Amino acid sequence: MLRDVRARVLIADDHTSFLDRVVKLLEDEFTVVGAVTSGTQLVFAAGAMQPDVLIIDISMPDMTGLEALDMLRARGARVPVVFLTAWHEAEIVDAAWNAGALGFVVKTAVGRDLIPALRAALQGQRFLSSTAIHPIPHSA
Repeated sequence: MLRDVRARVLIADDHTSFLDRVVKLLEDEFTVVGAVTSGTQLVFAAGAMQPDVLIIDISMPDMTGLEALDMLRARGARVPVVFLTAWHEAEIVDAAWNAGALGFVVKTAVGRDLIPALRAALQGQRFLSSTAIHPIPHSA
């Protein structure tokens, strides 16, 4: 039996219809190991599912995606992260880079930018949606 060598993705977004859209977008190239709707679920699922990359919304009801990522990093998780969010202001982009994200995708550009952002993150490179208001820092 051949082993599926596609990258394993865990997605966290509190809007289930958007979550479904993202899963469908990714399913031809990636293995979606989970789709959760809160930061708390993300922290638990990331430990249990051992994904190769995380897609995290910044705004979630119980804790922000930034707080969830901080908690994961404090627990030793080094998995690459792509933030997928409606926010595109410079302060939010800076916060994502400072938290250790490798990708920042604005939801309005999900169809164009998410897959390239995931590919870049899996190679240790940064990606920023062209609609976000901030340059990519030189140090990754």
